[in-house]
Amino acid sequence: MPPTAVAAQLLALLVPPLCVICRAPVRPAGEVMCAGCRRGLPWLAGARCRRCGLPAPCRDCPARGAAFDAAWAPLAYDGAARRAVTALKFAGALALADAMAAQMASAAPAALVADATLVPVPLHPARLRRRGFNQAELLARSLSPRLRLPLNRCLTRRGPASRQLGAGRTVRLAPARIEVAVSAPAPIRTLLVDDVHTTGATLDACARALRAGGARHVDCLTYTRALAG
Repeated sequence: MPPTAVAAQLLALLVPPLCVICRAPVRPAGEVMCAGCRRGLPWLAGARCRRCGLPAPCRDCPARGAAFDAAWAPLAYDGAARRAVTALKFAGALALADAMAAQMASAAPAALVADATLVPVPLHPARLRRRGFNQAELLARSLSPRLRLPLNRCLTRRGPASRQLGAGRTVRLAPARIEVAVSAPAPIRTLLVDDVHTTGATLDACARALRAGGARHVDCLTYTRALAG
């Protein structure tokens, strides 16, 4: 083993890396989440509504009339999963993207990912300049080799940079609040990728743009699903 690798292993034993979510020591070295945060992930189990991804039975489905066909997420937008999303988006913990993608890929329904092309939800240019990265694209980039699916960045954001965080459901669902365009022909079978599914307004706007660009089937894969919008 090269001396540098030995030194790195000794350093990890003496000063273990810290969890990017809670800053607790992480073992084994190489993980980005500590055991406590991994145990605290709120996995969604049981039957789900195929359309909106909420636990079944789904009465008065919020995705009724949406342009996407189905939505799914492995985790609830709560606890350690919510903190992971926050750390990735607002603390620049980019190493989390691959771990989150692994969790998404490990449980994604086969029918959802079959023969699809991954399309990340676009970030508004102004927000992309401030943040320096698009978390949805990071997730899609890590998902691509795991799911053996191609990646297509065919969506762009237009119009004002409307802020979703903290906006109420009525405001989020206002017509034309989110402007999305297709910069290239859309894949026939598309799998939209994002970090959080709340009201579904952003996913719906993206799905409508994809269908206008030629997509015939649009599903959504997100890391988390808000159980109350």
